[in-house]
Amino acid sequence: MPKSKLRTIDFVSACLLLSILLAMVPFAPAQQQVSKRTQSEQSSAGPANRTPPRQRSTKRGTSPRNAQISRIVAEINPRNIERTILRLVSFGTRNTLSDQNDPNRGIGAARDWIYSEFQKVAAESDGRMVVEKQTFEQPKAARVPQPTMLTNIVATLKGTQPESVNRVYVVSGHYDSMCTSPTDARCDAPGANDDASGTAAVLEMARVMAKYKFGATIVFMTVAGEEQGLLGSTYFAETAKKNNLDIEAMFTNDIIGSSLGGNGVRDPHSVRVFAEGVPSNETQAEATTRRSVGGENDSASRQLARFIKQTSERYVPSMKVSMIYRRDRYGRGGDHIPFLERGYAAVRFTEPNENYHHQHQNVRIENGIQYGDLPQFDDFNYIASVTRVNAAALAALASAPARPKHVGVMTGLSNDTELKWDANKEPDLVGYEIVWRDTTAATWTNSRAVGNVLNFTMKGMSKDNYFFGVRAVDKDGNRSPVSYPLPRPPRQ
Repeated sequence: MPKSKLRTIDFVSACLLLSILLAMVPFAPAQQQVSKRTQSEQSSAGPANRTPPRQRSTKRGTSPRNAQISRIVAEINPRNIERTILRLVSFGTRNTLSDQNDPNRGIGAARDWIYSEFQKVAAESDGRMVVEKQTFEQPKAARVPQPTMLTNIVATLKGTQPESVNRVYVVSGHYDSMCTSPTDARCDAPGANDDASGTAAVLEMARVMAKYKFGATIVFMTVAGEEQGLLGSTYFAETAKKNNLDIEAMFTNDIIGSSLGGNGVRDPHSVRVFAEGVPSNETQAEATTRRSVGGENDSASRQLARFIKQTSERYVPSMKVSMIYRRDRYGRGGDHIPFLERGYAAVRFTEPNENYHHQHQNVRIENGIQYGDLPQFDDFNYIASVTRVNAAALAALASAPARPKHVGVMTGLSNDTELKWDANKEPDLVGYEIVWRDTTAATWTNSRAVGNVLNFTMKGMSKDNYFFGVRAVDKDGNRSPVSYPLPRPPRQ
């Protein structure tokens, strides 16, 4: 064999042998050297450059399920929803300006039927539910050509915990309907989706939930005059504000009837929840504070939407709650807005893809297309799913403690974050949790139980780098919505 060939083989063998020897050498000593060097650098640089300590945290949604909420969700029945919608459609029109005295047609017939259905529900509540007709005269307005009597149907399920009974949660749908013209009181306006679907959801929730007890009070409400300019809901919200009613949250369900959109997309497993960021009633001083510390994504309504999403993931996992960071659909409005304008946390539930051929349209066939809000375009199973999302969130809210009040973050310069809050008054409270997320995260991602204390410091976690919040927890593991802290001077 030529010597050059032999030298080549010897070189290759040497390389292979070197690779084997290197593979057998452990790398731990090198890692330890890096670790020691890093510790030395941190020690010399001071505590500001140290890695933040690992907080004892849990991921959201790990608390035990509430058996009562699970039963409520299971009892929601799409057949009841279908029967309600078909009955409402049978009144021909429910236009706010239609006949109020005809027993078979018009808004008066619908009003009286809804009232009687709520009374049947109240009979199963052991006296805890009271049903009333909230009637008022609406003066002449843009869509009201002459003064008109309007009636909201309000069913109040009284809470059983004395410390929570005055804390109120409202869920609504509007029972009026319209054709293309909101002032046409004679045309057929079936309103199967807009908004018999929301009315049916509210009535079904009341039917199921009236048999159960909750610490706080729940109001199941159907309103009139939505198509005339949110008239019924405005009257209720304004009356509540004047009477200092402690409405902690309000849901409106409007157009939750169809899983098939006008874009051809069928989606039976998601619902949009619209939640405003900057509060509608924000003052100039509050706006200045918000701009200085952030919080445009942390209004009480956004916290409510996060609570709904988290609760749905636990109790109605087949449904996806899509939080929409808008007060309502683009340039449009619903019955939650009067509540927002008066400082109440409120959100709107709406199907994921609307079909505008079946909203605010005279019933007709044109160019082979069926127009009109007819019941054959409703998906009753889908409405039941949305109703379950509502019911789970309402039951969770009314079972949990109130959200902590006057939550503040100390404003002194520090790489720690100190939080303070006022004590809750519920006797079954066991403590509080601090939650946090990255500033770009949509939902709360981590939590830490801190006990029954009124202040806590998150060591090594700067308020510059995270958003924080505080929620209350009772002995059964029920958790309140999160309260977002406002800046507080260190001396307070």
